[in-house]
Amino acid sequence: MTHDPLIALRPWEAPEVTSWGRLPMNAVDRRSGSLPQDGDWRFQLLSRPDAPVGGSWSPAPVPGVWTMQGTDDLPQYLNVRMPFTEFPPLPPAENPTGVYEREVDVPADWAGRRIVLQVGAAESVLLVHVDGRPVGISKDSHLAAEFDLTGLVAPGSSSTLRLTVVKWSDASHIEDQDQWWHGGITRSVLLYATDPLHLADVTVRAAYSGELRVDCRVREAGGALPEGWYVSGDLDGLPLTQDAEFDRLNAEDERVSDFLGEARMRTVVPDVRTWNAETPELYGLTVRLHRADGTVADTSYHRIGFRDVEIVGRDLLVNGERVYIRGVNRHDFHPLTGRTVSYDDMRADLVLLKRFGFNAIRTAHYPNDPGLYDLADELGFYVVDEADIESHDHAHEIADDPRYLNAFVDRVSRMVLRDKNHPSVIIWSLGNESDYGANHDAAAGWVRRHDPTRPVQYEGAAKLGWADPGVASDIACPMYAPLEDCVAHALSGEQTKPLIQCEYSHAMGNSNGTLADHWAAIESTPGLQGGFIWEFWDHGILQRVSDGRPVGRGGAGLYDNGVAAPGYRWAYGGDFGERLHDGAFIADGVVFPDRTPKPVMYEHREIAAPVRIETYRHEGIVLGNHQHFRGLDWLSGTWELSLADGRVLTAPAELPDLRPGQTAAVPLPFALPVDGGEAWLTLRITTARDEAWAPAGTVVCLPQVRLREAVPGGSVDPANRFSSAPVEVDFSSAPVQVDFSSAPVQVDADGLLVHPLLTAAPALSLWRAPTDNDELGGMALRWRSWGLDALVRKVVDVRRDGDRVTVLAEYAAEVGVVRHVQVFTPVEGGVRIEESAELPDALADVARVGSVFETVPGLDLMEWYGPGPWESYPDRSGGAPVGHHSVPVDDLFTPYLRPQESGGRHGVRHFRLSAPDATGLTVALDEPRQVSVTRYRAADLSAVAHHDQLVPRPGCVVHIDAAHRGLGTASCGPDTFPSYLVAPGVHRWSWALRVL
Repeated sequence: MTHDPLIALRPWEAPEVTSWGRLPMNAVDRRSGSLPQDGDWRFQLLSRPDAPVGGSWSPAPVPGVWTMQGTDDLPQYLNVRMPFTEFPPLPPAENPTGVYEREVDVPADWAGRRIVLQVGAAESVLLVHVDGRPVGISKDSHLAAEFDLTGLVAPGSSSTLRLTVVKWSDASHIEDQDQWWHGGITRSVLLYATDPLHLADVTVRAAYSGELRVDCRVREAGGALPEGWYVSGDLDGLPLTQDAEFDRLNAEDERVSDFLGEARMRTVVPDVRTWNAETPELYGLTVRLHRADGTVADTSYHRIGFRDVEIVGRDLLVNGERVYIRGVNRHDFHPLTGRTVSYDDMRADLVLLKRFGFNAIRTAHYPNDPGLYDLADELGFYVVDEADIESHDHAHEIADDPRYLNAFVDRVSRMVLRDKNHPSVIIWSLGNESDYGANHDAAAGWVRRHDPTRPVQYEGAAKLGWADPGVASDIACPMYAPLEDCVAHALSGEQTKPLIQCEYSHAMGNSNGTLADHWAAIESTPGLQGGFIWEFWDHGILQRVSDGRPVGRGGAGLYDNGVAAPGYRWAYGGDFGERLHDGAFIADGVVFPDRTPKPVMYEHREIAAPVRIETYRHEGIVLGNHQHFRGLDWLSGTWELSLADGRVLTAPAELPDLRPGQTAAVPLPFALPVDGGEAWLTLRITTARDEAWAPAGTVVCLPQVRLREAVPGGSVDPANRFSSAPVEVDFSSAPVQVDFSSAPVQVDADGLLVHPLLTAAPALSLWRAPTDNDELGGMALRWRSWGLDALVRKVVDVRRDGDRVTVLAEYAAEVGVVRHVQVFTPVEGGVRIEESAELPDALADVARVGSVFETVPGLDLMEWYGPGPWESYPDRSGGAPVGHHSVPVDDLFTPYLRPQESGGRHGVRHFRLSAPDATGLTVALDEPRQVSVTRYRAADLSAVAHHDQLVPRPGCVVHIDAAHRGLGTASCGPDTFPSYLVAPGVHRWSWALRVL
């Protein structure tokens, strides 16, 4: 039996115990001047918290997670289900427990001072001992815990600090977030010292008007406050004044204690520079606590921003302006260190988001590392700060469980106390996916009393009624609500709150279809104000294929452009031998695990463009400023005119002086050539000077307008005009046997085109390697049941009419027969192919209708005219400007973590595939079509779970689609819109294949 009182208490199964010996949370930053304790600690991993510590120690880096540091306790991914079967509040008996120890040298000059230990974060229960003596307990895996060590350590000597971290606990049931389960000390550990007389807390309220109020709470470690203490402060040199009325009321109030001091300072900043996400102006606030003789006992420094947040009617206002929330959900994540992230990591996250038009972050689903808020203040992001509460597997039971009441209020209140002075934080969130109960109302009541300057949101409360004023959510913040429902609510006349979806577009695999459609509705419908994409990261962990272990900190350099090096891969659920897991559902970000942007990022960049081409008129181009607070002086532009015949003209652009919301016409920069076919004008917008998040010359957006259509009914390739007449073939008479051995167009005995550059002739394709949305949305199951992944082709008839060869084939599906007609006609240098496919009514909503063929090896470069250079699809094509693009074939494929359909380019007019000696082939299309060129057949992609299992084909696999299904977000959210589905009936398409 243990004699350790902390172990004897068994706090890992007592939800009523949220802490013991832990100091109150506050907003005084003690990082400066502290003694960091990061580095290697002695470490043991026990099987359970009451197991004896003994045997050998091994080094373990702090901060870090032991699940990625070579132990046998590996990461596990689950979305909703708990990783153990015990009901709340119990954890499993077998409960990995990490014991960390190190010697701590306490400086001699800390004698007489108050000495405090800060543990940045530990998952999920922290027990603290010094020299074998119990110090305290803390829960909440994502907030710091502080403990007073003054009476336990001796300045000028060394003490043994032991931090015991219990992985599973009653708290795990309310930390059931959609992420990897880890264990360890995930943020920095430090020691700091203060005078016994110290600032216990500082609360800043800096208004848009320039009014500043600073409230200070003062304590004396020895007990009663000394006589004569006072506070002073300045704002970048501007002195703050004491609030005399506040002092007078305190002096007259008999309830004021002798052990807690309160003081208030004020000032008004003339010509204040206000803070917002576009111009995040910050001031330096210094608060000093003085003894009676005037000497300084304590100091606190804050970077603050002047801004107001309020809800007026159904609008969320920042500084009186209705702002769009272009947000993303973000976890603390790194592919080598798990939950531990550095300041540089976080800065790189936010810089990337800023460059792609995001202006808001929801800290899903817990308070993020403190450094993130400093960076959000500096770089300019609106933050929804979310408490560490998610009880997804047992949400209904826990929401009203009084045993968890203290935990709910504790977690929400500590988050508010830590982050309240950050101007970036504009909304408090009570947590995520935890149903709705009295525990939420209690937490909301605390927040509203403590901080009336910000709204509170909680999706579980808003779910009861978007307009219900009686729930603990000031914002209607649904999750994946259908767009039509959002628009209907905004138009109903019943809306009473801002509608900002906490999650609205799920970025799993090849996804985020209809994102532009959502934003077109948001920007045209009063009452809709934006939302947060799920999510920022693909949470793939770098894994060695040879032994299945996480690579850990030593893996830097083993990945690039979203791709893991040979012998490594991005692991997702199930890859570490977990019996329970939720597969690739952890890979649902807008960036790959190495922070490489996915194609959807370019889509978002154009959706969020600060400068847009509103329209094209004969007298010029109308430009608009779509920012909320900023002019266009920080931007520069270049005009680019792209003609279908290959010419590109450029000219500098002089941007007009536009305030937010204004438009102006500017002259057309070019005299449009009378020839050249289709013409597109692009305005390349870049930063004119260095910004905190981008050097001068960084692309901000690429708005574009078409100045001239293609030739009606024809290809954009001027060398090849197509008739728009449909393919008409009469197969009523008997088949005719023809000898094609000397014909300009040759087909084999199976009616397949014979061509020297093709290794597989053009055939009908109705199938794509299922995307994650296809699989989880149920479409792939339906397509397989129809047999679309293994269609059997039967040649019905082959005919010649002069040089024209016609082939009729039938493809048998489980629900009917698809008739496919190909008409081959020789053209100069090649063959023209006219095709039609008739799908029976039962084949409603297939993946694609088009042709697929394969080329000989060596054609390694693709050049095309159409949207690009990034991947695009019918319902996600706004981020790829039309122009002339050139990309190596190997780079066309997008390496989503689970192999699937990818690499498509929507709206291609013509393309060529060439070898280094410029030989190859060209394809001209009758009208813009969906085209993909990769090294993989659909069957190759759908047969494997990871990219390391793929074997590229030597040639190119080419798809030309008459119709291609949209992507949608059906893995978690609405599917694509009906307008992006592939309907049954007759589909026709034509193209010409030529040899270079």
